[in-house]
Amino acid sequence: MAGSWGRFNIVSLVLGFAFLYLPILLLVIYSFNESRLVTVWAGFSTKWYVELFSNRGLMDAAWVTARVAFLSATVATVLGTMAAIALTRYTRFRGRLLFSGMVFAPLVMPEVITGLSLLLLFVAINFDRGFFTVTIAHITFSMCFVAVVVQSRLMSFDQSLEEAALDLGATPVKAFFQVTLPVILPAVISGWMLAFTLSLDDLVIASFTSGPGATTLPMKIYSQVRLGVTPEINAVCTILIGIVAMGVIAASIVTKRQEIQRRRDERAAMRVVA
Repeated sequence: MAGSWGRFNIVSLVLGFAFLYLPILLLVIYSFNESRLVTVWAGFSTKWYVELFSNRGLMDAAWVTARVAFLSATVATVLGTMAAIALTRYTRFRGRLLFSGMVFAPLVMPEVITGLSLLLLFVAINFDRGFFTVTIAHITFSMCFVAVVVQSRLMSFDQSLEEAALDLGATPVKAFFQVTLPVILPAVISGWMLAFTLSLDDLVIASFTSGPGATTLPMKIYSQVRLGVTPEINAVCTILIGIVAMGVIAASIVTKRQEIQRRRDERAAMRVVA
């Protein structure tokens, strides 16, 4: 019976991964298709990547998306880290429950509700929609993901290290940047990568908050796919997959190196104390 359950779990796992990743693999393969018909293989070719970089509309949308993702991820990382510190270090202050609910609400809020709410806000304050409204919207919904990641690392952080730095004369700001931040840096980097990826992927919220000259790449892809999938779409999607994959690999390498360095520092400190 145990062997049967083991085989069933393996088959289920294989089928699940195939369902998730086989369409992505087919998309990557057909981005190198010679034929303009995306469902008919006519030989290997990279001409659609050349055509892609000649497509002014897609290149402009990609540039907008990259700027929005970088700026929103950076600001969301700073705000999310500050929120995580406040929730972890200051367990008792007036309005903590409300603050915690406001920070984590976008995690469970449907994107269409978030997008519509932000749209109504920008209309009410007569704020012209464009690049900055999309950036603000992405900061709003991605900040909570950063806060969750950083907070999980701060929960296991040994505060005695920071207290020792304060006892040795360091200011609270200096102790944070020289002691706390290096320890939680892998979580901060992971949070930034997550926020960056979420911004690259967002379609719904950007559709509500964008304006003239602020068409993101997912919006551009969606508008073109409604008229039919073209090889250029396969090519740009393959590039996005590559960027995300390289980002995940880079974040994993950085996190692993930081963890190895932290363990070395802990062993060195224990030898000094001994």
